[in-house]
Amino acid sequence: MKAISPHMHGYLDFVTVILFLLAPTLLGLDQLPAFLAYGLAVVHLIVTLASDFPFGVIKIIPFTVHGWIERIVGPTLIVVPFVLGFSSDETARNFYMAVGVVIIVIGVLTDYKGQAKT
Repeated sequence: MKAISPHMHGYLDFVTVILFLLAPTLLGLDQLPAFLAYGLAVVHLIVTLASDFPFGVIKIIPFTVHGWIERIVGPTLIVVPFVLGFSSDETARNFYMAVGVVIIVIGVLTDYKGQAKT
């Protein structure tokens, strides 16, 4: 049994959206790292609301696919500062790498096949 239920994962998804929205202001991200954070907040919110789990509104993305999206996003966030050329910005680089690691850990601990109480 996995430690994070689909219901709890939904809360964590909304925390992630808020984190991406606040990161530019709280961490002083600017230019590409800031635009990327705002864009990821929007995309993460759309995926959350479109997923078939307790917090989904439209429920067109199976929750298992939601998990695969996050399995791709986590490692991508770790390399994105290097690929997009802002690895010299220590704050932005560390933010994206840390969020990538957290998303990977949450993905490993989430029961993407579980049934949550609604």
